[in-house]
Amino acid sequence: MTRHHVVIIGSGFGGLFAAQALRKSKVKITLIAQTNHHLFQPLLYQVATGILSSGEIAPATREVLQKQKNVQVLLGTVDDIDVEAKVVHWQNNGRYQQTSYDTLIVAAGAGQSYFGNDHFATYAPGMKTIDDALELRARIFGAFELAEIEDDPEEIRRLLTFVVVGAGPTGVEMAGQIRELANDTFRGEYRSFDPEDARVILADGVDLPLSQFGEKLGKRTKHSLEKLGVEVRTNTLVTDIDDRTVTMRSKDGTEEVVPCVCKVWAAGVQANPLGKKLTDQVGAKVDRSGRVLVNDNLTLPGREDVFAIGDLMAYKDVPGVAQGAIQSAKFVADLIDARVSGRKPKKTVFEYKDKGSMATIAKYEAVVSIGNLKMDGFTAWSAWLFLHLLYIAGFKNQVATLLRWFIAFVSNNRSARTTTNQQMVARLALKKLGKDASSRLLAGLENVHGELDAKRRKPMRPSERS
Repeated sequence: MTRHHVVIIGSGFGGLFAAQALRKSKVKITLIAQTNHHLFQPLLYQVATGILSSGEIAPATREVLQKQKNVQVLLGTVDDIDVEAKVVHWQNNGRYQQTSYDTLIVAAGAGQSYFGNDHFATYAPGMKTIDDALELRARIFGAFELAEIEDDPEEIRRLLTFVVVGAGPTGVEMAGQIRELANDTFRGEYRSFDPEDARVILADGVDLPLSQFGEKLGKRTKHSLEKLGVEVRTNTLVTDIDDRTVTMRSKDGTEEVVPCVCKVWAAGVQANPLGKKLTDQVGAKVDRSGRVLVNDNLTLPGREDVFAIGDLMAYKDVPGVAQGAIQSAKFVADLIDARVSGRKPKKTVFEYKDKGSMATIAKYEAVVSIGNLKMDGFTAWSAWLFLHLLYIAGFKNQVATLLRWFIAFVSNNRSARTTTNQQMVARLALKKLGKDASSRLLAGLENVHGELDAKRRKPMRPSERS
């Protein structure tokens, strides 16, 4: 008898936890992901600032699932989904393939949103992928290197000015870490300037940083950041970004142009375009962030065989955090297993349990909000360390991360400071080369700006997995 075939798109928290939750189910699983790793996104900022290496927060998905014999992991980018034919169309570097399914779980996640100003991305990378983190590391560390060989004091000031846009957890953590790099890690390493002269600005249109944590913790965060040396600009919107400056407008309408080389964008998210492609086929809707408005069992309207979970779903007030993805993945996996086995599911309506929010500000400083419980300082920081360590995939990675943290927090040294020019320019170069650039480059085509030669594009044999 042919096993029920579940196709999962995405290897983030939603995709991985859905696959793992189905490990004992009598199903065949195909997990298709654009990257070969499972990314622990909450710690990306530590990769960007040299505390952790990328492998410690992004183990290979195959390694994580190697003992789960009912799952096959495939590396590829999903271009389209035909919900009527129940087929996923995907490709890997120009080699095209089709995979059929009985049930589909779409956990493709979300990317950065620039609120209609996509040209900002050229100068202000987001913080959603390993590539983003490595590019930002190269930009941050590179700014200090350029300042070391610069003679013009004004240019040195521009090089040592860092602007972080967005005062949510990612923005607060990035601003704090850049400040700690300048204050502690780089102390005594440069001869032409004092790293502590670096200027770090955190800008957002809200009243307080970490506004979702409440007024008390927001004020505490602002105080801690300012004590560290971060300039916190609340009620301030970024209206323009170019290669040399950031333009800000305060609540009273005053504009300021800040000379700045390195910018970090940590404001706003946009769901994967697959969400819109799905809803267009079934007559459903997406919200303004591109997330799919799902039924109470997380299926698409009119399609009980297609689920949208994690950052791709818009359901009540479920936030776009790891717990939203994990809980929705486990709920959907139980529904699928119940359908296949003929048993009654544990729940038929998804209910999200808010387990709280936490963010670090600096070494030994963090804030935690769990219901009515509000914590800050060392206690909150210790809780943050423990819980984040718990959710890193794999014992090996947990041990490596713990060791890196010990080194960084005790000595102020960071062991992942390596940068390359390729890290800094690869994203922009591929964007410049256009669609299918990777395919053309790997094929050795001289005209990398042109369309891939049809004779060189050898599609894989379609595999109809049912």
